[in-house]
Amino acid sequence: MNEFSFSVPQNITVGKGSLAKLPEIAKKSGGSHAFLMSGPHLAKMGLVEKAANSLKSAGISVDTFTDIEGNPSVETVDKATAAFKEAGADFIVAFGGGSPMDVAKAVGVTAKYGGSITEYEGAHKVPGPIIPLIAIPTTAGTGSEVTAFSVITDHSRDYKLTVFSYEILRAYAILDAELLTTAPASVAAACGIDAFIHAEEAYISTAASPFSDAMAEKAMSLIGKNIRRFVANRGDIEAAEAMLVGSLFAGIAFSFARLGNVHAMSHPVSAFFDVPHGVANAVLLPVIAAYNALADHGRYLTIYNDISPVPAYEEEFEPMMLVDAIRELCGEIGIPANLTEAINNASKTGPVSAEEIENKIEAMAVDAMKSGNIAVNPRSSRQCDIEMLYRKAL
Repeated sequence: MNEFSFSVPQNITVGKGSLAKLPEIAKKSGGSHAFLMSGPHLAKMGLVEKAANSLKSAGISVDTFTDIEGNPSVETVDKATAAFKEAGADFIVAFGGGSPMDVAKAVGVTAKYGGSITEYEGAHKVPGPIIPLIAIPTTAGTGSEVTAFSVITDHSRDYKLTVFSYEILRAYAILDAELLTTAPASVAAACGIDAFIHAEEAYISTAASPFSDAMAEKAMSLIGKNIRRFVANRGDIEAAEAMLVGSLFAGIAFSFARLGNVHAMSHPVSAFFDVPHGVANAVLLPVIAAYNALADHGRYLTIYNDISPVPAYEEEFEPMMLVDAIRELCGEIGIPANLTEAINNASKTGPVSAEEIENKIEAMAVDAMKSGNIAVNPRSSRQCDIEMLYRKAL
């Protein structure tokens, strides 16, 4: 057993309609002027205004920033930091999916300590507590409300940088399943499978511990048994709540056990081709699960029984059965069949040729190898292995 320690200091509120508790929680945080960060989609739906009005009705000033794109950039963090300072706010509300969460954490750092977020890239470079932050996820995917990571795209390098520090953990989070009900099926699928992969990679990580295992096992059970229902009907509150709590537990699991080759390899795919993070993860998962099967020591059976409608028993189970079950699940919820399809779906400039993708594989593998997640993948990997896996995913 690995030596391990853990602390989960956040205050988490879970329940249907719990967004109504935002003013109460804001006052607990000691703030009087909120900087509400979200994306344009939630602003158009009126949800940003709803959250802002609930704060205003409690006498709390609010400024909003909703210019946050998918795969958010260093430039967006700079703009949001300047807006936060100009507003004179004293706490941040991150409202949305992984992108607003990541930007909010980054702004919490740069608004407090100055400089560019690129200066905090890596582990434990944040010097102390950041601007107080309340997280309200509207997707069941990232678990960002309980993770110590912020992932930001640096377009100057076509690279997704990661800031890792326990100083960026949020003091408060609100999990209201009603906020998930308007998500399109494609978003629900991509976010849901991303959350499952967080738990799956943490579970098979060489850095796993009994604590991370407990979180990962419960997360896989909740997500695996509810993702089909949730994608089929986002109005199914029971399934939505299971997905949201599963995503939370998965976030805690990988905060302590890290991830693996799937996430190490998906970040370059998003950086080079702007493929949504969850989709990139999902199309890579079966290929990497097949690669890691050689290192399985019994955990694939647990994972299989969490996602397969037909249970298996130890005496009949083969690790490659999990790979087939992953492909079946991804197909049922509408995930692209391969990396080529995912890249072309994401392209804003027309079809991307096989040659163009091939020309990026070596550079993507170089960037993937920079990830600390490679080191805890259950099967060791060299750059040539990563290049081979990209090509198998095409």
